[in-house]
Amino acid sequence: MDKFKEKLAALREEVNAALARAETAEMEVKRLNDEINEKDHQITSLQNKVTLTEAELEKAENKIAETKLNLDEGETTKTVGEGLARKVSLLEAELETAEHNLRDTTEKLRQMDIKAEQFERKVQHLENERETYERKIEDLTSKYNGIKAELDETLKSLEDM
Repeated sequence: MDKFKEKLAALREEVNAALARAETAEMEVKRLNDEINEKDHQITSLQNKVTLTEAELEKAENKIAETKLNLDEGETTKTVGEGLARKVSLLEAELETAEHNLRDTTEKLRQMDIKAEQFERKVQHLENERETYERKIEDLTSKYNGIKAELDETLKSLEDM
């Protein structure tokens, strides 16, 4: 009888440990989902920045094109031409900066995509683990119920004697 109680206590401890692991896994899944949502927001923000940078780049290219047209047409004087040349240099510098920012933003977006994929894989792995633990818990519960039924039958047969 004592051995049975010890086995029953051990099974309860295993069930409690499995429940604790399942709760830990669920908390981890929630945390990872929160991180994924945060990364999605960051990706959206970076995509908006890319769009704005592309618009600025287009404006800068348009300004450069206009400036070059004005220089080619020779409508301005030498002084105006020199001023426009300075503007072109500034716009080209802004263009370089915008292109650099675009490259950085694109790289960050790529890294975020990679991280998001890694988190998705980790979530899938954790969900698989959780399912495995749930199956183990179900197996242990059915074993427990079987042992309990067997104990009840044994006790009943002992009482009948």
